[in-house]
Amino acid sequence: MSVSGQPTPGFLVWRLSMKWRTAVDRATAPLGLSHAHYSLLGSLLSMQSSGRMPSQRELADYCGLEPLYVSKLARALDQAGLISRVPNPADTRAVQLSLTDRGTEIAGRAITIVQQLIINRMPEYDAIFVTPEGKILYSNGLAPPDEKPAATAAPPKGPAPDKH
Repeated sequence: MSVSGQPTPGFLVWRLSMKWRTAVDRATAPLGLSHAHYSLLGSLLSMQSSGRMPSQRELADYCGLEPLYVSKLARALDQAGLISRVPNPADTRAVQLSLTDRGTEIAGRAITIVQQLIINRMPEYDAIFVTPEGKILYSNGLAPPDEKPAATAAPPKGPAPDKH
């Protein structure tokens, strides 16, 4: 929030990211996954599909997560039988990660669930805009609790916002 009490673009992005993370957590929970687990599995599937068997550090860089956090997540996914961690023959300090057959199946199911979530939920987030003048246009309940959302606010002219 800003000094004026109006939410800043950063605050709105933070709120949106928290809502999205919570939605993915809930959607993937029946598979035993959190948003972080999903992100790691999906990223590993993508890397593996292109023929890579990344180290934890490479996967961390790819995902944009801290290496220590990826190590913790990878350990849990390994214990759950979703990934395999094998010593890297080129670097004895590192391990290489790959999906197990079960991990590939769970990752595929999770991706389908999250794709459906995008179809069902992203319209809620379509009309969050900051005009070139810096005015924030709210919609669909993402305004601060003491403000009524402007659900009918027109988006600024120009290209459509990226939904990813």
